[in-house]
Amino acid sequence: MSKKSDLTRLQFAIEKIDDIFTYKAEYKTIENLLNAKLGFDATNMCIMQIGETLNKLTDEIQQKYKELPIRESYLTRNYIAHDYEGVNKLIIEMIIREQLPLLKKQLNKIINEMKS
Repeated sequence: MSKKSDLTRLQFAIEKIDDIFTYKAEYKTIENLLNAKLGFDATNMCIMQIGETLNKLTDEIQQKYKELPIRESYLTRNYIAHDYEGVNKLIIEMIIREQLPLLKKQLNKIINEMKS
């Protein structure tokens, strides 16, 4: 895989993070977002896409940026995909509040390094 495909994947992951925060803004609070079926489903799909996308980054990028939560993101993707009816909304809320802003910052830093 090329540097371009990694760049495209990183940008896609940021797009999915931004989508979640757009949904949150529409529902006003994370609680409202996750209590609405459409909001819950859309948010979980974005989280699954983030995990799947990060897992497809080349070995070169995965080794260079070991601080990226690639494994954790992929495990979260699997958790949602394989036990959808058992997804704990408090875990998803924590991911939205704490993990996604940090991940977006990390991804933007990597993208800027790749572009320079």
